[in-house]
Amino acid sequence: MKDNYIIIIGGGLAGLIAAIHLRKNNYEVLVIEKNEYPKHKVCGEYISNEVLPYIKSLKLDIESLSPKKIDKLSFSLVSGKTINTTLPLGGFGVSRYQLDNYLYNEAKKLGCKVVQETVSDITFLDDKFTVSTNESYNYSKIVLGAFGKRSNLDIKFKRNFIQKQSHWLGVKSHYSLDFPNDLVGLHHFEGGYCGVSKVENNLVNICYLANYETFKKYKSIEEYQDKIVCKNPNLKKIFENATLEFEKPLTISQISFDKKKCVENHILMIGDTAGLIHPLCGNGMAMAIHSAKLASESAIDYFENKIDRNQMEQNFIKNWNYNFKKRITTGMRLGKLLQHEKLSQIIMNILVIFPFLLPFIINKTHGKPI
Repeated sequence: MKDNYIIIIGGGLAGLIAAIHLRKNNYEVLVIEKNEYPKHKVCGEYISNEVLPYIKSLKLDIESLSPKKIDKLSFSLVSGKTINTTLPLGGFGVSRYQLDNYLYNEAKKLGCKVVQETVSDITFLDDKFTVSTNESYNYSKIVLGAFGKRSNLDIKFKRNFIQKQSHWLGVKSHYSLDFPNDLVGLHHFEGGYCGVSKVENNLVNICYLANYETFKKYKSIEEYQDKIVCKNPNLKKIFENATLEFEKPLTISQISFDKKKCVENHILMIGDTAGLIHPLCGNGMAMAIHSAKLASESAIDYFENKIDRNQMEQNFIKNWNYNFKKRITTGMRLGKLLQHEKLSQIIMNILVIFPFLLPFIINKTHGKPI
């Protein structure tokens, strides 16, 4: 085992960004990812511009993916009442299919080792990790956990959130649809929220979060969308004019917004593995990228003997909380408020009278450029 060898479990957005960051600092990196590239994922596919300076510092050419520049937001309630605003920082739309595959190829070019295996266990003993997969054993002093919203490893570690049943289901697909390039739509419906925005190739990503208790009453996604999602007239118009480009929509169940620890069993957790922000805030991808930066910097400080393991873990926890804790809490509170129809109508009426409050709320769920 080399002294500067780092294992990253999960080759999604956070895992690949961390791999690239560490490799550019001359560290040996092994990424263990169970899926092949490219692959579609249930995701809003909107990234806040707050991470652009960091992406550029890694010399990643996101422009080569033809992302859509987005600087406007349209927000509506179930009734269809809508408020439009400009996004303070703006962002861009790009599919996970394209983005993850691009990052994977960049990581490989830099010399990162990426293997398609499934991690079955991780043990920590005598200041080093043993990572067991279906095909191999790997050893390292540092492990980053980037294995997503839910994993067999969460069960293995008996993480608190995984012990509780979650009632959220995510549904996503790409559509052909006449929709503005520079707009992200966020529309509330009974028991959920739907995000609509352009990605590359002139496609529109439609991704929504649904309450499973409501969803299970219907025989199919199509029936649920027709009977529940399309009660919002804005969404009704969108779906009536949209042509599905997938064979069928992608789904993911048991999405949990419960608090997650960002360090468990001495593993630095990044991206959705460390915590989810409510999709109402549309900032999960930027947070995943930022968390990869924080974990990579902590690992480098450790390897350079600037801090010991305990200090590394405490610094990462401190930086995670400083950058993300308030955002996640704000998102959860907003989500709960909008579950109450009368209260959400009152909030919307206030925003119509005082439209400057909406950008203020958006700022509360977004960070400054990094």
